[in-house]
Amino acid sequence: MASASMKDIKLRIKSVESTMQITKAMELVASSKLRKAKERQERARPYFEELGRTLRQIESATRDFSSPYQIARDVKKRCIIIIAGDRGLAGGYNSNVFRMLEENQSDIPACYLPIGKRALDYTIRRGREVLTDAFAEVASLSVSDCFTLSKMLTEEYLKESFDEVSLIYTRFISLLSQVPDQMKLLPLQKEIQQSEEHHGIRQLVLYEPDSVSVYNAIVPNYMAGMLYGAICESVASELGARRTAMDAATKNASEMIGSLSLQYNRARQGSITQEITEIVAGAEH
Repeated sequence: MASASMKDIKLRIKSVESTMQITKAMELVASSKLRKAKERQERARPYFEELGRTLRQIESATRDFSSPYQIARDVKKRCIIIIAGDRGLAGGYNSNVFRMLEENQSDIPACYLPIGKRALDYTIRRGREVLTDAFAEVASLSVSDCFTLSKMLTEEYLKESFDEVSLIYTRFISLLSQVPDQMKLLPLQKEIQQSEEHHGIRQLVLYEPDSVSVYNAIVPNYMAGMLYGAICESVASELGARRTAMDAATKNASEMIGSLSLQYNRARQGSITQEITEIVAGAEH
């Protein structure tokens, strides 16, 4: 009986050790990919920040500036972009995004643009209208994909297919902290007009053919930058959450191995004690 128990414990120890090797490997892979994701975001950030400054300069340089991307319409339909992961084993990363989505639901009809396999599965499983499933793998999306996506969204917005575009993603704060967040992409918020003196200086800037046309041409590129930044943040958050989850799983497996080893040693000691007792009893007879 003791030998059978010892065999079961030994098999379980080997099983937990195999699991621990997997979780440790996944933790190392996530750590490596996390550094690359943050570097990718930091390299792209200056370009898109400059686009944002350009939009604000154009707006402040023109009196009574008005763009179709800024005009707030009665919201009859919304477009919600959801960025989640392609896989699980990342703690509460995906579930936190979906919880924020449900908390911000309203009676206004909406279509959804899922980015990430888990986001696509979630929207389809709940019977939501999916705008497109062409961007289902968040890990494989590039800057060019974001430009394609932005162009599609801005064109549909101008056609009034929907009246508002919002984005739900996960903001990377630190390796141990990732917070789901929501951002409204369209319509763009009007910037506060600058002083008359500053306005007169800005009026010297000439735009060809006109400031509104230049502004409208930049908006899709700016939107692409916002999307790319959110995707980089979300990917980094997923990797950070997975690294933390796999680190915790590795520690739990190590503790379990220690507990099982203690049980094995006790069972082995009990088996030896029983054999000695049997030998002594046999010698006495």
